[in-house]
Amino acid sequence: MADDPYKVLGVPRDAKDDDIRRAFRKQAKACHPDLHPGDAAAAERFKKLTAANDIIGDPARRRAYDRGEIDAAGEPRRTYAHHHASS
Repeated sequence: MADDPYKVLGVPRDAKDDDIRRAFRKQAKACHPDLHPGDAAAAERFKKLTAANDIIGDPARRRAYDRGEIDAAGEPRRTYAHHHASS
């Protein structure tokens, strides 16, 4: 399961779009794989930051996430029980 994108970027839920953009840029620069070749931890942090920014850095996806329509990985949430059980 993906981490809460607001926590990953370190911004409050009511953050302005510019604040989200600034938080992403600042943190992504600090752990960018090109600046830290061979550092697996930095590469993983960069992936998490990018995934979080993909969700809340896009106004439409952010609204969908905030409404609970998509999860932190950007996948649609299931709001109903599975209608078929596997046999």
